[in-house]
Amino acid sequence: MTVVAVENGRRQFYYWAMVYKRTWKGSLVSSFLLPLLYLAAMGIGLGSFVDDNGSGALGGVSYLQFIAPGLLASTAMQIAVGESTYPVMGGIKWHKTFFSMIATPLRPADVMYGQLAFIAFRVLTTCVVFTAVIAAFGGLRSAWGLLALPVSLLVGMAVSAPVCAVAAGLHNDAGFAMIFRFGVVPAFLFSGAFFPVSQLPNWIEWLAYLSPLWHAVELSRDLSLGTVELLPALGNLAYLSAWFAVGTWFAVRNLTRKLIS
Repeated sequence: MTVVAVENGRRQFYYWAMVYKRTWKGSLVSSFLLPLLYLAAMGIGLGSFVDDNGSGALGGVSYLQFIAPGLLASTAMQIAVGESTYPVMGGIKWHKTFFSMIATPLRPADVMYGQLAFIAFRVLTTCVVFTAVIAAFGGLRSAWGLLALPVSLLVGMAVSAPVCAVAAGLHNDAGFAMIFRFGVVPAFLFSGAFFPVSQLPNWIEWLAYLSPLWHAVELSRDLSLGTVELLPALGNLAYLSAWFAVGTWFAVRNLTRKLIS
């Protein structure tokens, strides 16, 4: 990526930051309050019941400490998908700001890089708050758990890039329902955030391993519990990075085809 491309992407990010400055209050509930309520309900409410009945199946850790890293990674995924669907299609189909942008020296690639940078900003700011709350609730067993924050950012980008590619290639928003119903929800439920996926039937267990969210949950939990091992951690990072790299390539290609055709 050239210096010019970086500068153009920075300007595109600045545009989205200015838009968010005017609309951030509307995201407080979905981005911050709901994840915190979910953590309190599942980690403390249900967690107290699980802990009272024994946590041997979880390796002796509390249920709050078990699910907190998974909820952090899941929140990153959900924020990333939300910012990669309607905002991208809106820039192409409804308010057509992307067409206005490429009328300037910006290229379609610059537009997409800026969009991804803003998504990274949204994911990071939400996860910073969530990580602080998890730590305050005692959900981090090891100081290594703070590294779950960059892992969450990475899974957010690993998901957002291919979703941006899909959004840039669609003709209407009907396909977004499919993404949420058959992508986001199953990935969330079978990510290992609430229970070890080894408890699932074999064919579902292997499907769970294909999800980038599972790799983020696994790595975040290992970091949080202080049980991380080098080779599995590198494998998880490589898998997430591959999703991000390939997804970004397709996102740029699809947006270029949509804007210059």
